[in-house]
Amino acid sequence: MTAAGWGAPPPEQPYSGPPPTGRYGAPPQVPVGVPGPSWGGPPWGGPPWGGPPWGGPPWGAPPWGAPPWGAPPWGGPPPPVPTPGPVRAVTPPGAPPFDTPQPYALLMRARDWAWWRPLLGLLLFSVLYAVAAFVVFIVFLVTGVVPDLALLDLTDVAVLLVTNLSLIVAIPIVWVCWLVPHGVGIGWSSSVLGRLRWRLFGPVTWRALATLGVAVALGLVIAVAATGVDVTGPGPSFGWMLLVVLTTTPLQAAAEEYVFRGYLSQTIAGWIGRPVVGAAVAGVVSAALFSAAHAPPDFQTFLYRFAIGLALSAAVWLTGGLEASIALHAVNNVVIFLLAGALGDRAAAAEPGGVIGWATSLLGILGMVAFVGWLARSRPQLRPELLSPAVDLRPGTGPVGGRPGGPSGWVPGPPPVWG
Repeated sequence: MTAAGWGAPPPEQPYSGPPPTGRYGAPPQVPVGVPGPSWGGPPWGGPPWGGPPWGGPPWGAPPWGAPPWGAPPWGGPPPPVPTPGPVRAVTPPGAPPFDTPQPYALLMRARDWAWWRPLLGLLLFSVLYAVAAFVVFIVFLVTGVVPDLALLDLTDVAVLLVTNLSLIVAIPIVWVCWLVPHGVGIGWSSSVLGRLRWRLFGPVTWRALATLGVAVALGLVIAVAATGVDVTGPGPSFGWMLLVVLTTTPLQAAAEEYVFRGYLSQTIAGWIGRPVVGAAVAGVVSAALFSAAHAPPDFQTFLYRFAIGLALSAAVWLTGGLEASIALHAVNNVVIFLLAGALGDRAAAAEPGGVIGWATSLLGILGMVAFVGWLARSRPQLRPELLSPAVDLRPGTGPVGGRPGGPSGWVPGPPPVWG
């Protein structure tokens, strides 16, 4: 091989491709064997007109070269800061679980409300109550306290005691349903203050006695007179019945209120989410279920118990808690059982029916209406709280009993809004 073959570049070859097209003519002649730039060109190639005719700058690179201090000590620009996502507020100990004041019907709509929480609570209540009621029944059955397994004669002291205790166990079960599925204190099942307001029981109880209590007593006397049954007077166990009625019947009435006007009504209103509409729908639905749960034998009895269910819901709405409804319910039951025991078994079973039956039911309904009306007019004197306290922990919002800030999202602020 000659030097031209090893060391010299090959001779330039003429272009032998397709004829030129376009407005710029043929592509430039590139000497074969001459290497191009080490980085290569862009995938689309260079511009068809080539480089500028004047070439690069005449002064070349700056004579001073790179700066003597090198790169800055702080390095390059800082990395971008990630934008934080939504932060869930954590309720501080002792603070109410509400960002805005809530009426009693919407107390379930706490800061971490979710539609499935009351559904889980109802399921939990059904399971726990079935187990608790069965245990209570078995205990009394084993001890031989219950002679009548049918539980039909509520004037029997043992039957009444078993019935009341099997209902009273619903109170702690309702509290468990507030603690576990909802994660809030059990006091919110009682009123907008998160507890029972004992100061209200006295005023509302004597109002219930003066209205519904009187109406129930008159109705029972009318029923006995209309049917002509013998009034035998109190039996030998009347003392025990008096003790059972006065000690357990108010708690039995309270248990039914915690279930129907409490958890069940708050569940329905919570799903609706609007205070007035939710309370109205919950009142109608809970009254119908309340009446059906008592197994009424006829439409007249169903209607009477439906009416008292509405009156009890109205009492809750007017006072912001269960105190007035518990008092009204307890007065109704206590008066019925005590009069039935005082007049005798036959008087307790008096069912006039017909016009007299409707008249006694209407008399009781008028007593309920009188109580609700009196309660509404007495609110300026009773001063019941109608809204819960609240601490607004939502970021970027104004204070309602507190303000956002601090590591926990809450710092003490103005006094809570009590409604």
